[in-house]
This record gives sequence, C-alpha cells and structure tokens, in this order.
Amino acid sequence: MKTTQQSKKLKKFVKRPSELRQDLVSLDWIAIATGRAKRPHAFAARQTFVHDDTETCPFDNLEKSGNEKPTLVYGKGKKNWSLLAVPNKYPAFTDGHSSCPISVPVGPHNVMEGVGFHEVFILKDHFRNLAELPTVRVRELLHAYRERYLSLKDKSCVNFISIFHNHGREAGASLTHPHSQLIALPIIPPDVRRSLEGSERYYLGEKKCVHCVMLAYELKTKSRVVFENSCAVVVAPYASHAAFELRVFPKSHQPHFETMSAKEEQCAAEALKVALWKLFKGLGNPSYNYFLHTAPTKSHQYDHYHWHIEVVPKTQVWAGFEIGTGIEISTIAPENAAKFLRSIGDR
Repeated sequence: MKTTQQSKKLKKFVKRPSELRQDLVSLDWIAIATGRAKRPHAFAARQTFVHDDTETCPFDNLEKSGNEKPTLVYGKGKKNWSLLAVPNKYPAFTDGHSSCPISVPVGPHNVMEGVGFHEVFILKDHFRNLAELPTVRVRELLHAYRERYLSLKDKSCVNFISIFHNHGREAGASLTHPHSQLIALPIIPPDVRRSLEGSERYYLGEKKCVHCVMLAYELKTKSRVVFENSCAVVVAPYASHAAFELRVFPKSHQPHFETMSAKEEQCAAEALKVALWKLFKGLGNPSYNYFLHTAPTKSHQYDHYHWHIEVVPKTQVWAGFEIGTGIEISTIAPENAAKFLRSIGDR
C-alpha cells in the first residue's frame, strides 16, 4: 500500500514545472527546473575558443618564463617531453617542507599560514584540449597525478591534496594551454569535509558505502549512465548541481585514488576521456572544471568513502536565488542530459 501511495505522489511530482531532489551524500536540496527546460543544444558554448599565442605562452617557453626545475617529466629529452609537472610560479600555498602551521587567534577569528605545495601539470600539445587527445595521453595525466600525489601525501603538513583542471576562461583558466593543478593543503577543505561526513553518516546508519548504493541503482536503471567500461562508469548525478554535471567513479569500492591498479587507471582514463569528449561535441567545447574527491592523506579511517572525479561544465550562472539560498537550479533533468550525451559517439 505504501509503495502504491508513493508512486501516486511521484506521478504528481513529475507533472509539476520543477522538483527538488536531495543529494544523498550532502543532504543538500537541488532544484531541477524542468518547466524551464532547454533543449540540449541551447547549452552549447556561444563564444569561439581562441588559443593563446605559442610565442608568448609560458608553457611553451618554460625556461624563458622562469619556471623552476620540473618535479616530474614524461617523454624523451628536454624538447620531446609529453607531460611535465613544475612548481607553480605564482603559488597559493608554499614552503610545504617547513614546520607545520599553527592556528592562532586574531580577536574572535583564527588564522594560520598557507603552508603547502602548489604544482602545475603541463601537457605538451598547445592546441588540443583533453577531450581531443587520445586516451593514452589522458591516462598519462592520471598517472602523473598519482605519482605526484604519492610523493607528497606523507609530508607532515599535508592533510589533503586537491587535484583539478580548469578549461576555458569561464572556468577560471588564465591560459588556454592544457594544464592541471595540484595543491597540497594542511587542512581538509569544507566541501570535501561535507562529502566525507555525509559518506560516514550513511555508512553508520546503513552499513553500506553511499556511493556504491547510488552506483548500483544507476547501473540497474541506466537512465543516467553516460558511459561505462569494465571497471569505471560515468553518470549524470540524480541530484545534479549543474546542467550536464558528470561524475567518473571506479565500479569497485576504493577510498583512495592513488591505490588503483594499472587496469583501473586505464578504465578511469577512458571514462574521463569519453566524458570530456561528449561534452566537447555535444555542447560545443564548453568551459568546465573537473576535480578529484578522494580520502584525505592521514589522521582518520575513511573506508566508507569512494573516490571519484566530478566534471562541472559552465552551463549556468548563479543569480540571486542561488546565492541567497545556496540551492542550485539545473534547467535540464540529468536523465535528459545523459540521454543526449549517450547519443554522441565515443571518440
């Protein structure tokens, strides 16, 4: 009887111009404004992507630009490298080898020094973004993330390592040359902390990984699955925070990104490549950010967590309602976004 009543209530919901969906991890409510729905093509980037001049690009002239010695180099020789990592010339956090920062009071506030590490992963190809590169190059980038992560994770002042990629001016990329960044922090960032707390809360109540439960449901229903291979899956989240938001998950339960096997690295690279390619083709090369959520480096057991990569294209701008309430509005249902992206061939 209860199930029948719930079904009737749900049918009423889907007839309304919008619905509120709750994120199972954060418990945040997200508005899916289906009454304001746009056709998928309406989200396509409206501006032409213009590449920076290679003559003035600091990533094409590393020594001339005064960059420090690379911390990692893939490829052959000084000129034939395919990927390298260098300390950020304008770092947000520095001196990670020094003593750990201490929080001190300033009136009613607290402050600590910004101690940590800030590096940039630079791809050799100036003109092709990640979506256009072969999977082998994307895998090389994931491998570089893991290599630098492992080299920094046990530093005494590092509690979390943020790895992210900005593409396009609207996503905060100051240069068009493809590059990712790594910032090692002495704290656990608030968004990550909320994700960890939500995962732990669900585990304590249900004795299951919340992400595994969501993945099992998505793989059963298939309506929001964009791509899958033997050990990774790309989904449009049920409570998407933005139109065409995508997440890349390993199918097996893994708290730590850096511990994946070679096969799982290949699966993740293929899944990320396909996700970016479908957004590139379907939305006309939109600006986007992707970032890694993985368990912190130390100080707690996080067996309940499940690492993943979140891909957020810049399809909308926060206005008064979003800023004033913290409730995000997506103008296309994730089921429709996934259906549209599935229709685009995998490169």
